[in-house]
Amino acid sequence: MPVPDDVFIERGKKRVFASAIEWPGWCRSGRSEEAALEALLAYGPRYAEALGRRTLRFVASADVGDLRIVERRTGNATTDFGAPAIAPQADDRPVDAKEAKRLAAIMEAGWAALDRAAAAADGRVLRTGPRGGGRQLAKIVAHVADAESAYRSKLGASQAQGDARAATLAAFASRARGEPPERTPRSGAVWSPRYFIRRAAWHVLDHAWEIEDRSGPAS
Repeated sequence: MPVPDDVFIERGKKRVFASAIEWPGWCRSGRSEEAALEALLAYGPRYAEALGRRTLRFVASADVGDLRIVERRTGNATTDFGAPAIAPQADDRPVDAKEAKRLAAIMEAGWAALDRAAAAADGRVLRTGPRGGGRQLAKIVAHVADAESAYRSKLGASQAQGDARAATLAAFASRARGEPPERTPRSGAVWSPRYFIRRAAWHVLDHAWEIEDRSGPAS
């Protein structure tokens, strides 16, 4: 019998997010809790593909019954806008060296998925919505990089010099070791290391999948 995947529900007024507690980036939304869980289940194989051949031992759940809700929290305007914005209590747990390595590997897998999607879509015009909405490839990639810079500041890191992704992993590793943040964000709220990876991995994979969907054959 498969071990259930623990899931966190973030409920806004218009949108609900379902996020796997132990698998940052495996997070989808819907108009209801049921729809969010169905979307999470549907994206399990895509998440597994994004992790690739890394030794992370992820196995996608095959049934909604394999998803076990362990926490529910109320979302906010960001939730309704279309991004997860609330950290589960589980993300307050400390991160040991083995877990830090696993979480960093998930983040690197997300970057690799984005890079593959961008390379496959290079030179193509991405499909737009019925009203012409949607960024084109270069702007999506730039948007992800800009967002990660903002996320690093929420982790308490100073502005990156040189390789931004290396700086991201270094800042995460520092906080995972229990070292204090380099600075305090303007908001005054510092993200935990686990929540940082959760939010950053969701964002990079969400846009990797967007590129794949908008550059592939119309469904």
